[in-house]
Amino acid sequence: ATNGALLVSSADLLCSTSGNLINKGFPDGFYNAADNPGSRLIPVGGICEDAMGAVMSGVSSFGRHIGVTSSYGAFIAALEHVAARLHGIGQQTREAELGLPYNTWIMVNAHVGVKTGEDGPTHADPQALQLLQECFPERVMITLTPWDPQEIWPMTVAALRHRPAIIAPFVTRPADKVVDRFALRFPPAHHAAEGIYALRRADPESRQYNGTLVLQGNGVASVFVAEVLPELERRGLNMNIFYVTSVELFKLLSRAEQESILPEELTYEAIGITDFTLPTLHQWVRSNEGIRRSLHSFRGGRYLGSGSAAKVLEEAGIHGKGQLETILRYAADIVKGKFELRLPRRLTGHEI
Repeated sequence: ATNGALLVSSADLLCSTSGNLINKGFPDGFYNAADNPGSRLIPVGGICEDAMGAVMSGVSSFGRHIGVTSSYGAFIAALEHVAARLHGIGQQTREAELGLPYNTWIMVNAHVGVKTGEDGPTHADPQALQLLQECFPERVMITLTPWDPQEIWPMTVAALRHRPAIIAPFVTRPADKVVDRFALRFPPAHHAAEGIYALRRADPESRQYNGTLVLQGNGVASVFVAEVLPELERRGLNMNIFYVTSVELFKLLSRAEQESILPEELTYEAIGITDFTLPTLHQWVRSNEGIRRSLHSFRGGRYLGSGSAAKVLEEAGIHGKGQLETILRYAADIVKGKFELRLPRRLTGHEI
């Protein structure tokens, strides 16, 4: 449509973050005018998140090309934060003065979260999402937190249609197996474009009810689907179970659409489990008791150590056993009435 291109930049781990795939279909190796003029890979330096953020936000601002930056979420979310803010300010000004939509830059937060545990606490960072999610004015930034690889493209298309200034996908490593959503009785992957979707909905006709669980993050969701959900179903628990793919995409829906997907009253009984930090759950878990029971990477009050993904998830308590124990305690307390749904009390005019 623009006669432009996707211009992708990566830190010195080009293949590791899959930035090299942009050259697929062109000759391998780096560009050289004499010996390899057909390649589209150009080496320009080492680790440089702040620099490439400035360059690609500038490239994107003209609207002909879409600039893409890719690096560890631990570094890119922080080191490109200023460039993202300035790009957002510039695009808002452009819209206000010229009536034109935002031009989008894509900031790929790769190798994100505790599954990158072998690289240690400096790289396996749960804090990156908190730096970006809901940290910008509406429509300036859309974050994406897919679980299943099949969700990435419907979400990217949905985000591009809204024309934000920045799209920030959060993707992990190592590679994941693509699941059979139909066999698991999950909705089709395109429902991820709504920002949150139900893996399971509680049966309203059942005499037993076990509450609401909200998941966010590839690590905890992969463990939950493989290890925890089968055990919950074996025990016959009747729960609402949701997965969060994008707070911002959800908030761009109408209020009626939001309520049909996740009724607000459920957020006051919900608990959450996330790869990321506790504040990223506050949109979905709105009671003090729910927050207290929720699991997150810093629940132990410290940065996590180095090790395989499984060991770091275990250290954080968000591995299969940790998730199952927390969910079973919560589900039992829902049945016993120890975790009652408490909607905020409406104040009277005299109290106000």
